[in-house]
Amino acid sequence: MNILPYTRKTIEEVSSENHVVIADGLTVHEAQERGIQSGKNTFSEKNGVWHTILARQLKSSFIYLLACAALVAFALGERWDAIMIFLFVAINASIGFYQEYRSEQTLKLLTHYLVPQTKVRRDGKEQMIESKELVVGDIVILSAGDHIPADIRFAQSTDLMIDESALTGESAPSAKSADSLPIEARQIFEANNIGFAGTSVASGWTIGIVIAVGTNTTMGGIARLVRQTNHTSSFERGMNQFSAFILRLILVTIVIILTANILIKGDTVHVFDLILFSIALAVSVIPEALPIVTTFCLARGARRLVKQKVIIKRLSAIEDLGSIDILCTDKTGTLTENRLAVDTVYGTIEEVLSAAALGSPTFLKKMNHSNNSFDHAILAKIPPKDRERITSCRHINELPFDPVRRRNSMLVECEGKVRFIVRGAIESVLPLCEEEVLKNQVLHAWIQEQGKNGNRVLAIGQRDGSEIGIDLIQGENNFHFLGCIAFSDPLKKTAAHAITSAKKLGVQIKVLTGDSPDVAGAIALKLGMISSADEVLTGAQLDALSTEEQHATVKRTSVFARVTPEQKHKIVALLGEHAEVGFLGEGINDAPALRASTVGIVVQDATDIAREAADIILMKKSLMSIIDGIREGREVFANTVKYIRATLSSNFGNFFAVSAASLLTTGLPLLPIQILLLNLLSDAPMIAVATDTVDPEELKKPRGYDVKDIALGAIVLGVVSTVFDFIYFTLFRTGPISVLQTNWFIGSVITELLFLFSIRTPRFFLQAKKPPPGILILTAGVFALTIVIPFTAIGKNLFHFVPPTQAHLFMILGVAGAYFFTTELVKYLYHHRVVPNASLAQRML
Repeated sequence: MNILPYTRKTIEEVSSENHVVIADGLTVHEAQERGIQSGKNTFSEKNGVWHTILARQLKSSFIYLLACAALVAFALGERWDAIMIFLFVAINASIGFYQEYRSEQTLKLLTHYLVPQTKVRRDGKEQMIESKELVVGDIVILSAGDHIPADIRFAQSTDLMIDESALTGESAPSAKSADSLPIEARQIFEANNIGFAGTSVASGWTIGIVIAVGTNTTMGGIARLVRQTNHTSSFERGMNQFSAFILRLILVTIVIILTANILIKGDTVHVFDLILFSIALAVSVIPEALPIVTTFCLARGARRLVKQKVIIKRLSAIEDLGSIDILCTDKTGTLTENRLAVDTVYGTIEEVLSAAALGSPTFLKKMNHSNNSFDHAILAKIPPKDRERITSCRHINELPFDPVRRRNSMLVECEGKVRFIVRGAIESVLPLCEEEVLKNQVLHAWIQEQGKNGNRVLAIGQRDGSEIGIDLIQGENNFHFLGCIAFSDPLKKTAAHAITSAKKLGVQIKVLTGDSPDVAGAIALKLGMISSADEVLTGAQLDALSTEEQHATVKRTSVFARVTPEQKHKIVALLGEHAEVGFLGEGINDAPALRASTVGIVVQDATDIAREAADIILMKKSLMSIIDGIREGREVFANTVKYIRATLSSNFGNFFAVSAASLLTTGLPLLPIQILLLNLLSDAPMIAVATDTVDPEELKKPRGYDVKDIALGAIVLGVVSTVFDFIYFTLFRTGPISVLQTNWFIGSVITELLFLFSIRTPRFFLQAKKPPPGILILTAGVFALTIVIPFTAIGKNLFHFVPPTQAHLFMILGVAGAYFFTTELVKYLYHHRVVPNASLAQRML
C-alpha cells in the first residue's frame, strides 16, 4: 500500500477519510469491525519448527541419488550396502538438524522488535491495547522511547524526532511534524509527517492516525518482497550439478558393462550376477559419504564460529560465505557505530558545549534520560563538573524544534542570569546572529569542510534573556554566535582492517545505504573504498539508467546512497547474476537484499524481519567476524573438494580397472560385497578429511564447484589408479580367482589410503601442512584392518577372502609405493603442464 499520498493531505482530510474524530478516537465496536476487515496488525513469520528444519536436511538432489541407490541395492538383495547408505544419510540429517535446530532455539531468545502494547484513544478515553489489535483510523499517542507499531499520519506533535535508522539507514534522528507537505513525498525519507512501523520516537511526543496496519504498512511491503524472493545457494547449485554428473555416469556405466559383457561372453554370462555386479560397481562410483563429510565440515565450522559469537541458521551458509566474490554491506551499525559523537567544535569548546546542553529540549530530564542522539553525544563530551553546574540551572520557557524553523530556543536561568539560547541548523541560526558572522569566511570554510566529511552541524547562539517576555518568537534576534558542533557517526575500529582483510581474500566490498550521498561518500573515503565523492551513486540515478547500463554500473560502483529496500534488492540481484554475493545489514530496509543474496548476514540487534531473512547472525558487531567466517567457509570448501576428488579419483580408477577386468576373466575380479567393503574401509579416513588442515594458498580466492574441473582431475588421476590396478591384475590373474580378489582388494585399499596424502595438497606432500591426528590414526587403523581381515573367519566366510602369502603382501606394498610416487609426479605435471595458466581453484586436483 502506498501511503505517501497522505503526506500532502491535511490532518482534517486524513481524519475525515478515515471517519474518526481525533479527540474521541474510534469506538470499540468500530475498531472490532475494522479489525475483521483489515486483519491483525502482524506479519506472518517463518516458523523454525522442527519438521521444517529436518526436511531442509533432506532437500538435496545428492540425498535423492543416494536414496535411489540404496533402494536398488536393497531390491537386489544387497542389504548391507543399502543399510550403510541409509546410515550415512541418517547421520548427515541428524547432525545438520541438531546444529540448525539449536541455532533456531538460540534465536528465540532474542527480543522481538515490535512493542507488544500501544496507547490509543477509544471511546474518548486513553487506554493501552496490544499492538496487534490496532486498526486503520485508531488514534495513537506516542512519546520518547516508544516504537511506532503501524504506519501513522501525525496529527499533533511537539519537538518530534524519529529514529528511522532501521528503515533508512540514517544515524541521526529525523525531524517530524503534523504539517502537510506542499507536494507529495516521492521517497520515505521525504515523508516528514508520517511515522513508519518499526521506527521509534527519539524525542518529543505525538498523536497520530493509523493509516496502514500489518502487511499493508511500508514494513509489511518489505516483508512481502522478502518472502517472494527465493534463491538457491551456491552450495546447493554445486551439489545439484555434481549429482547430475554422477547420475549420468552411473546410467552410462551400467549400459556399457552389460552390453560389453553380453557381446563378448555371449551365452556364458550369468545375467543376474552381471546385473548385480554392474549395479554394485556403479554404486561404488558414488561418493556416498559426501553428505557426512560436508556436514562434519560445516558443523565443525559452526562450532568454531559460535566461539566467536556467530550463530549459523542454515548450516550450508558457512560454505556459501566462503564462496562470495562480493560483500555488500549497509553502512549504519556495520561500518559505523550507529551513534552520533561530537567530531569537532567551532568556537570555545566548553562554552559551546555548555550552551548546547542548556538549549536541549530535554533539559528538565537532566539530559541522561534523553533519547535524542545529539543530546547523548553532547553529554558524553561534557566533563562531569560541568554537568553538575548545567543541571543546577532552571528551565523557564521554550520554543520546541519543528522541521520548518529547523531550530529550538530555550529560556533558562543559570547562576543568577537569564539566558536565551537558540540551537539548530546553520542556515536557520546564523541569520538570527550579528551580521559579522554571515561574512566570516573561516566559519563558512569550516562548514563546507564538515559537509564534505558527511558531518551534521548544530549552530548555537545566545543572548541576554532578562528582557524576553512570554512571546519567545519576538526575542529570536540579536543573538551572539557562540559556535558550532559537528557530529559524526564514528567508524568502527575494526572496519578499515576488515575491509583490507576482505580485499586480501579476493572479496570486493560495496556499501548500500539509505543515508545521504555526502555521509556515505565521507565514510567510504575514510575507508579508502573510493578516491572521490563523485563515485557515489544514488538509487534514483541507478533507476534512471537502462537495464544494460545498470548491469555495468553496479559492477564498477562501490558506494550506493539513498537506496530504497527495493533498490538494494535490485543491486544484489544484478550482482548475483555474475557473482556470489553476501549481504550484511540490520535494518528493515535490508531484509529484501538479505534474502536475494547468496548468504545473508545480520547483527544481533537487527530487526525481526532482517533476522528472519538472514542465514548468519553476528552476536557482536564486527566485520572481522565475517572475515573469519569467509576463511572458515573456504576451509570447508577445500576439505569437501578434497574428499570429492580423492574418492572420485580412486573410484574411477577401480571402476575402469574392474570393468575392463570383468571382460578378461571367467569370474568377477571383485565380488559385489568386496566392492562395498572396499568403499567402506577407504571412506573411513576420507571422512576425517573434514578436520584436515588447509594450505594458505587455498584461502586466497573464492571458489565454487566446477564439475568439469573436478571430473578432469578425477579422470587423470583415475587413469593412474587404473594402470596400477591392472598391475595387480597382471600379477595375480594366473592364480585362483579368490587370490586375485583378495590381493586386489588389499592393494586397492592401501593405494586409496596413500592417495589421500597426495590429493590433500597441490604441493609436494611433504611441503603441505601437517595432517591432524585423526586422519593419521584412522589411516593406520584401516591399513591394519585391511591386512588382518583376510585371515579372519568373517573375512573368509562372509567376504570370501583367502589369507595372502608374505611374498604377495610385499608385492602389494611395493606396487602401492610405486603408485604413490607416480601420483605425485602426475600431480606435478598436471599443475605445471596441463593447466599452467589456470587459477589455483581450477588447478586444484
